[in-house]
Amino acid sequence: MKDCENIDFNMPDDLKKCVEFHGHLCPGLVYGYLVAEAAKNLLELKRSRDEEVVAVSENDSCAVDALQVLLGTSVGKGNLILKDYGKNAYTVLNRKSKAAYRFSRKKTYRYDGESQDEFVRLDAAISLGTATEAEKRRHKMLKSQDLLRKPFDDVYFTEKTDCAMPPYAPLARSEACAKCGEMTMSTKMVQAENGKYVCIPCAS
Repeated sequence: MKDCENIDFNMPDDLKKCVEFHGHLCPGLVYGYLVAEAAKNLLELKRSRDEEVVAVSENDSCAVDALQVLLGTSVGKGNLILKDYGKNAYTVLNRKSKAAYRFSRKKTYRYDGESQDEFVRLDAAISLGTATEAEKRRHKMLKSQDLLRKPFDDVYFTEKTDCAMPPYAPLARSEACAKCGEMTMSTKMVQAENGKYVCIPCAS
């Protein structure tokens, strides 16, 4: 596996799939992987072919790619909802059982692995802006490996929630914008002063 070369620990197969999709291993991806695996177990989920599973992410970080790969959620299908609050929190819903869980990170990360001195040195170099690309990759690998070792409950709060089920992705025909002529989803168009309907960029 090309994308997983030079990684000196055995990754779970599902994480390898996430790395292949995302392009590289990083802690952000691992955070999403941990959430997806926990949600699959708690909600008894299979990968969503349509909109059976819904994920709501409160950030637009690397973690989202793991949710896409493992839960089958995507913006295109309408079952991945991004609320870019910059919060390390995710809600996963099972439409069939109408159950949902919210996962939120507990605290600032602390490295607990065996390479403590090396991690501290690499962390300092990154903070100072002097780390090489190889050192940055090594830092990501060490942190990723450490996260995978930690008990999930040490990383995330898990809360069952009564989150309302989002509506299914809306379908609507496309119409030509009265100003630029480009095809636009009719329900996204805005009525202009002349009574004609235009796309949002033209309206603004």
